[in-house]
Amino acid sequence: MVNDFRQHFRPEENPFIDQIEDWLKQVINEYRPVLTEFANPRQVYIAQTLVNRYDDVKLAHWGGYPQAEMQRLLFYPSYFSPQAEDFKLQLLEIDYPTKFLELHHRQVMGTLIGEGLARTTFGDILKADLRVQVIVKEEMVPFIRREITHVGKAKVKFLPVDFEAVITPEVDWEPVQTTVSSLRLDVIIAAGFNYSRNRAKQTIERGLVRVNWETIDRPNYELDEFDLMSVRHAGRIRLSQIGNRNKKDKLRVIIDVIKA
Repeated sequence: MVNDFRQHFRPEENPFIDQIEDWLKQVINEYRPVLTEFANPRQVYIAQTLVNRYDDVKLAHWGGYPQAEMQRLLFYPSYFSPQAEDFKLQLLEIDYPTKFLELHHRQVMGTLIGEGLARTTFGDILKADLRVQVIVKEEMVPFIRREITHVGKAKVKFLPVDFEAVITPEVDWEPVQTTVSSLRLDVIIAAGFNYSRNRAKQTIERGLVRVNWETIDRPNYELDEFDLMSVRHAGRIRLSQIGNRNKKDKLRVIIDVIKA
């Protein structure tokens, strides 16, 4: 059953599937909830697909606000009723000299990664005007507040704030229904941004494309539902639905696009 199931996923996703299976066994054997680190939309989809095969295990996911991209997963027995506090999240607002400079998403991300934080230990980075926030695991708060005092040249403080103050980004995804010859990365990027195939190919090979937060430099990389692409200087694409092939043997897809 498990082996048949795996054929629907990429080989490189097998370690994550193995981890999910271990979490599910923990819930079943120990009859208690299991909380994970942050997962991307594709991983949330994989987790939900696996959980749907079980009658006595449920899945909840939460990243601090309803539209969060990075979310912690909570596998739990059917008797359990998950609450927001079960996800053990903390919202941190960055205090910095806004009169002299402006912080950007990529700077905050680079600083957190550069200080040794795994991408799975913090969630979305939110920005509105000069305000910047980051959602993190509760247990990471002491380290972040103690060790990270600068973002670039800016002296900063990470201040815990209540989730009632969370910045809610505007939902500006534009859905596009189209047909494509395949689910290759260069094909989807060309469709999303009206690029030529050659331009899409060069963009990928130059290392300017991330899929689920990982740089992918292979134009022939095969995408799947809920993959999230970020193209530097162009914007973002989410592959939200894969349909059937039409009479011309092209795949019907729905992609959501945000142009930079």
